[in-house]
Amino acid sequence: METEDKELLANFRKPESRDSAFNQILGKYQKRIYWHIRKMVIDHDDTDDILQNTFIKVWKGLDNFREDAQLYTWLYRIATNECLTFLTKKKNSNTISINDVEYGLHEKIDSEKNYTGEQIQRKLQKAILTLPEKQRLVFNMKYFDGMKYEEMSAVLDTSVGALKASYHHAVKKIEDFITKG
Repeated sequence: METEDKELLANFRKPESRDSAFNQILGKYQKRIYWHIRKMVIDHDDTDDILQNTFIKVWKGLDNFREDAQLYTWLYRIATNECLTFLTKKKNSNTISINDVEYGLHEKIDSEKNYTGEQIQRKLQKAILTLPEKQRLVFNMKYFDGMKYEEMSAVLDTSVGALKASYHHAVKKIEDFITKG
């Protein structure tokens, strides 16, 4: 673990520097975690809600963080679980079908001002939305976040081989979507 993270954790565990250390952790990781979540749920407001839930859980659990893993790996795992919980709740709600959820996310990409990229970028985002959640997560972590398979394995508690297979399948599906769509 980075020396800076060890110091932040040590300061978090001291009552007199707890708030300051947490604010430093927020400053260091909030933007990366925000975009990790945003790539999964697309909507800014939903992302903000999930980000807030993530850091509430971080605040409550940081005293028990054993430092077996990197701090950001632990943060990513919490954020990932919050995303998956949110998406599952959204899919399981009696009023919305999975097709409606996917259609709604596609519509958000078309109307979202933060997705002002070229047409191919929009097409890539739509292709990513067609992936099953696990493949979407693996693709985003590898392609956009540049995470190594070993890091993803720690976050997702999945073998490196399974992650490589998921990424490979995701890339093939995206290629098919882009070339045929």
